[in-house]
Amino acid sequence: MIKIEYPRYDYKIENRGGRESIFDTVRKIWVSLTPEEWVRQNFLQYLLQVKQYPAALTAVEKEISLGELRKRCDIVVYDRLGKPLVMVECKAMEVEIGTAVLEQILRYNISLPVKYLIITNGVDCFAFERWDTGFRALSEVPSWNG
Repeated sequence: MIKIEYPRYDYKIENRGGRESIFDTVRKIWVSLTPEEWVRQNFLQYLLQVKQYPAALTAVEKEISLGELRKRCDIVVYDRLGKPLVMVECKAMEVEIGTAVLEQILRYNISLPVKYLIITNGVDCFAFERWDTGFRALSEVPSWNG
């Protein structure tokens, strides 16, 4: 498991239409502040500020197709050539990061192959790198290297 040191960030949170909302700086929209969204926004700031991933190459809730199903990847980061590099699956803090979450991101990876897979609930975090015919666990979230 990887320990994440989240950066300090002044989130824009306000009541909009009777619901608490947070401003997503990547999508540039207000979204409902659900427990999963809180994890997604914190991990997004970790990637942008700590790991130095460029916001311009980052997509939030990227739609993919799995056969006839449409699904959304929480965070996808592309390399400078526009090829998907990192996929992140976020869960609410109370959701256990186990086999089901790993299987979910592996299914998404069939449709959108990447070099790095990350799963987190904001507390627990695991990262994997494509290696030969499978993936190997990493001891830290990879930094942006251009």
